[in-house]
Amino acid sequence: MLARRDPYQSLGPTAPRRRPPRPDGRTPVGQPSSPGLVGTPRPQDPVAATGPLHPLANGERNQQLRTYDSQVKGSFDKIVEVLKRISALQHEPDFEQKAQTLALDELGFPLPEHILARAWVTQLDMRSLFAWCVFETYKRTSAAFFTNDPLGGPEDPAFDAFFMDCGFHLLDVSPCADGRLAHAISYALRLPFSSVRRRPYAGAMFDVERTVTRWIKTEHRRHREGVPNQAHEDTRYLKVVVYHFSSLDPHHQGCAAHGSDDTLAARSGLNRLHDFRQAVENSFCCGASVTLLLLGLDTDTDAIRIHVPTADGATNLNRWLDAREVYSQTAAMNPEAARAAIGERVRQEAGGGIEEGMVRFISHLLENNISQIDFVRQFHHGAYRDAGHAERFIGVGIGFKEIHLRNLTYFAHMETVEEGAADLDVGIKIFKGLNISRGLPAPVVIRYDFHSSVPGSRERAVRSCERIAAAVHGRYRDLSRQGLLHTLLTVRDGDHHKPPEVLGSSLEPPAEEGH
Repeated sequence: MLARRDPYQSLGPTAPRRRPPRPDGRTPVGQPSSPGLVGTPRPQDPVAATGPLHPLANGERNQQLRTYDSQVKGSFDKIVEVLKRISALQHEPDFEQKAQTLALDELGFPLPEHILARAWVTQLDMRSLFAWCVFETYKRTSAAFFTNDPLGGPEDPAFDAFFMDCGFHLLDVSPCADGRLAHAISYALRLPFSSVRRRPYAGAMFDVERTVTRWIKTEHRRHREGVPNQAHEDTRYLKVVVYHFSSLDPHHQGCAAHGSDDTLAARSGLNRLHDFRQAVENSFCCGASVTLLLLGLDTDTDAIRIHVPTADGATNLNRWLDAREVYSQTAAMNPEAARAAIGERVRQEAGGGIEEGMVRFISHLLENNISQIDFVRQFHHGAYRDAGHAERFIGVGIGFKEIHLRNLTYFAHMETVEEGAADLDVGIKIFKGLNISRGLPAPVVIRYDFHSSVPGSRERAVRSCERIAAAVHGRYRDLSRQGLLHTLLTVRDGDHHKPPEVLGSSLEPPAEEGH
């Protein structure tokens, strides 16, 4: 077991460390990034594969995902450099016009006039401008996601049919809230996002009571409406936990919520899964409709490890099927032979007797992850340069269906600040290293989804946003007073595939200026 440590010890600026050898034995490219300035342009990752792709890898999809990732992150990463250029202009004639022209040309949106107008009286408020730019970039990214469907559209009937055929009727995944897992569904596991119920929590420590409530709603709908299938059909609710670890720097870049202790992260996730199943059994007599699955994700390479359950549903924390080993063992095979070999490995790992549906689903995850391993090999020389946190903003509340990119967002899933205080505190600690230590604010996007089919749902979501915003500014009052924390309030109708609605932000001009 790895030694316990202060989970926040490495969040501040640190001296560069030399990285351990890469998994493929080659010399690592560059040095690890200490928590850097959000928005600071990074050197372009060399776009060069380290060899031929695996026969099961989808190279075309890899390129599509790479393009989307680069475009979105690039739009955030250029903010600081553009603001530096604008700052240098603040004492020139026609400053406001020049600043707006530069912002429109480089960022694609105008800057707030009420902030620019004060530059001649006092120094330009760069903190507010930075937060404004992050929020505007988020809004544009979110709108483009729902308009352009960059990840392939909201529905995937083929996967839904496959999943049902495997013996499951709902896929509920709780990854860690760490931004390095924000892409776990659409990239690392290559699952259609609308077919997965995703709820991130710090340390993947999901709320058992709320998960039981969601299970009840799911089973009730099966009984009343036959959705997604009839209640008498022999399928189960699949609950998955995704913890994470670092293969290159395990003592420092593992899960902060578990002190970079991989064993503790896995054990805690499994215990939470067992608590969920026990709660169902205690309340409803039988847990036969619940199946559990524990996954680990290497945040350096995106390779997964799957703790394959045995025939009786037990999970061994000391045994797992490593996707990198599967990759190596099947790389020289043709696709059909590789798929057969993967299925056999899953059966062997389970020790025999495992249901064939679970074999097919786990094999599907491994095959999908092979594409992601090649994605990291193609575009990141086998391991990401940003080994640590490099999130661009904090997402607070319930929703964010459009966020599927690594190190873009730190999630704090919550209905009240009191209940989610631990998750939010972790996020603020992270941004003290990323932004606040360098004089820039922590941008917080607050989001609550609602259902327009339910009377009063939008109004309740609006009130939740306002209540959480007030609580966030109250909890971190000193940061808020210094302009080192700003919030954007949004709600979205979950009944429709459309962008969120912006309610306002802490950057709005004072009332007297708005008239």
